[in-house]
Amino acid sequence: MAKKSIIAREHKRERLVEKYAELRKKLKEAGDYEALDKLPRNSAKVRLHNRCQLTGRPKGYMRKFGINRVTFRKMANEGKIPGITKASW
Repeated sequence: MAKKSIIAREHKRERLVEKYAELRKKLKEAGDYEALDKLPRNSAKVRLHNRCQLTGRPKGYMRKFGINRVTFRKMANEGKIPGITKASW
């Protein structure tokens, strides 16, 4: 599991992105890049990183489920994800 501080930092970035989304969009359309420079860097959407919702692990993230591959496999084997079964042929 990722450190709590790393997970908290990512949540802070998500809040900043939401807060400044409209303002950033307006400034980009107006072409006011000087004002864009004055906004917090973490308010840019490109600074976000996909993390597992349960463990905070940044690698092996599966967008469709919002969790990483390790957690996905564990939950699928336990039958906690509907419609997912282990392949056998």
